[in-house]
Amino acid sequence: MLNFDEGKTATLFARDVIESHLLKTKQNNPTLSIVFQEKRGVFVTIHSYPDHELRGCIGIPYPVMSLKSAIIEAASSVIRDPRFLPLTEKELNHILVEITILTKPQPLKVKKPELYPQHLNIGKDGLIINHRGRSGLLLPQVPVEQGWDAEDFLTHICLKAGLPPDVWFEEDAEIQTFSGQIFTEISPNGPIEEKALDDL
Repeated sequence: MLNFDEGKTATLFARDVIESHLLKTKQNNPTLSIVFQEKRGVFVTIHSYPDHELRGCIGIPYPVMSLKSAIIEAASSVIRDPRFLPLTEKELNHILVEITILTKPQPLKVKKPELYPQHLNIGKDGLIINHRGRSGLLLPQVPVEQGWDAEDFLTHICLKAGLPPDVWFEEDAEIQTFSGQIFTEISPNGPIEEKALDDL
């Protein structure tokens, strides 16, 4: 877990990476606490402001690099999320930067696939599916924002991976869960808060 100051620093750092790439300026080199040297998964999400439409979401699901490196990788990539037009310089004052720090994904173990919904905690769990060379990830905040129940969440993680919606029933589908700590700007370049999913 990051404390609030560390989460605020992470969010500001992600914003700086985004701006330095778009403005082609030198990236700041802030003093970072030791937690930024730890290997963590992280996602950077951009929403438009004030209408809060998704503008990009890219991340590193697994703890394979330091938190600092993961933020740089995710923030520099989110401006070119292939689902959207590339972010432009003129949008910088009209976006919100959000960062989600992930726990290490763990297999969701059940006796049979139809029991998955009973073991999912909406508002806490994020989902990853791996099946026959395809994979997909949805952050913990997504089902809360969309009003999904556990079965909806499982259906949509299949669709996110480009799979049929009921693949989660298959024995060879690997389902993993993780949790996330979310920090977000309240307004562009403005105050930062830690987002509690039960407040959404």
